[in-house]
Amino acid sequence: MSRLVLVLGDQLSDTLSALREAEKASDVIVMAEVSDETTYVQHHPKKIAFIFAAMRKFAARLRGDGWDVRYTRLDDEGNAGSIPGELLRRAEEIGATEVIATQPGEWRLIAALEDMPLRLAMKPDTRFISTQAEFDRWAEGRKALRMEYFYREMRRKTGILMDGDEPEGGKWNYDAENRKPAPKDIAFSGPMQFTPDDTVEDVLNLVEARFGNSFGALRPFSFGTDQGQARRALSHFIIYALPRFGDYQDAMLNDNRFLYHALVSPYLNVGLLDPLEVCRAAEDAYYDGHAPLNAVEGFIRQILGWREYVRGIYFREGPDYPRRNALNHQRALPDFYWTGETEMNCLSKAITQTAEEAYAHHIQRLMVTGNFALLAGVNPAEVHDWYLRVYIDAYEWVEAPNTIGMSQFADGGIIASKPYVSSGAYINRMSDYCKSCRYRVQDKTGPDACPFNLLYWHFLDRHRQRFEGNNRMSRIYANWDRMDADRKETVLTEAQAFLEKLGREKV
Repeated sequence: MSRLVLVLGDQLSDTLSALREAEKASDVIVMAEVSDETTYVQHHPKKIAFIFAAMRKFAARLRGDGWDVRYTRLDDEGNAGSIPGELLRRAEEIGATEVIATQPGEWRLIAALEDMPLRLAMKPDTRFISTQAEFDRWAEGRKALRMEYFYREMRRKTGILMDGDEPEGGKWNYDAENRKPAPKDIAFSGPMQFTPDDTVEDVLNLVEARFGNSFGALRPFSFGTDQGQARRALSHFIIYALPRFGDYQDAMLNDNRFLYHALVSPYLNVGLLDPLEVCRAAEDAYYDGHAPLNAVEGFIRQILGWREYVRGIYFREGPDYPRRNALNHQRALPDFYWTGETEMNCLSKAITQTAEEAYAHHIQRLMVTGNFALLAGVNPAEVHDWYLRVYIDAYEWVEAPNTIGMSQFADGGIIASKPYVSSGAYINRMSDYCKSCRYRVQDKTGPDACPFNLLYWHFLDRHRQRFEGNNRMSRIYANWDRMDADRKETVLTEAQAFLEKLGREKV
């Protein structure tokens, strides 16, 4: 009897474990564009278009390889509206009673599949470099689950950037060399762009009609949507941007949204690129003398280290992880996260870019939008939902640990050893945002004071009992204690006044 083989929109890989378990001669592949997956959060229209177009092309490729593919488009008559519903519909159609699936990347969808009245063979997602069992063995018994040490295990496992048993160059991590402010001129035109073909245009028209009121701009659309284009995008980055990526990976500019960033995470996260393939390509650039070690190691660490690590955390911590709130923050997400209408230039730039590109790089996410939300005490569940909605590379397995753990410290320190908060000084050092801001980053108090300066001390003061014993923060609290009492009172009073304005007037 035929079995159904489920292929999800973020599982567009030839090496997918469900495909490897299937029999081409008898089994039937099920792929479906369904409303449930577009509306459980209101995704950025670019993300929906990217996934649907990539799905359609992957389905065509599977058919060309001899598979029987039952593909449902969003506007097809009879579309059941959910992945389980489509599986049940196809099961009745062909008389199947068993489904082969690769484990989804969200607890929500895992639970939905397990609740079906069909026999389910759930296979592990083998497209990652670490298995969940390997991660759990590494994590077992450790007092702190720091990414750096897991990353070293991944280097040893793969041999990437290793010289025998030692790291290439004698150091595991070159992050200290990768914190330069951006130069005046960026000698890179940005990630490779692709002109939409007929398949992509059909999807864009569909998304425009169905999701025209969603946050973010659908057009122009320039992402690749098949494996060949994804590999060209990777090669473009390796050749033209990787050599300077390391130096400026934390920098931000008003008038350059991409600097030397790769923007290959969307392709990795839907399966059009293999993570080991990407790491090997960067490693080859180092050994060929094309890119320096600090750039190559920094890029590889984001994939071999961070990407693998956060997936391990997500599945280890369980379904409740995205709703954790260790600091008991309850403030509503400010409206300007949806409009970009704020006088804080750094936030306006990052949010406007996000709306138009469905992309912002890691420092914009962590130290601008994330930093402000944490300082202001925004409910981390609302922050999590925002990040999941607005970015093209956001899937819960990767987004939740980055937001709940790294950005908002809502997991109580599982990922981060201290909260990632800063005053305006960090943003000023790493960007040119402050030069064209209505607020003055040099002012610590007063009507023109940078809100980050005020909120920084307000956050530390209200969470003193939790953080003053943290050895990475003791010097910060010592600086606060040395301030004149009147000055401290002014800072806290002005910070509170600013917080009370959030949601009532433009700030």
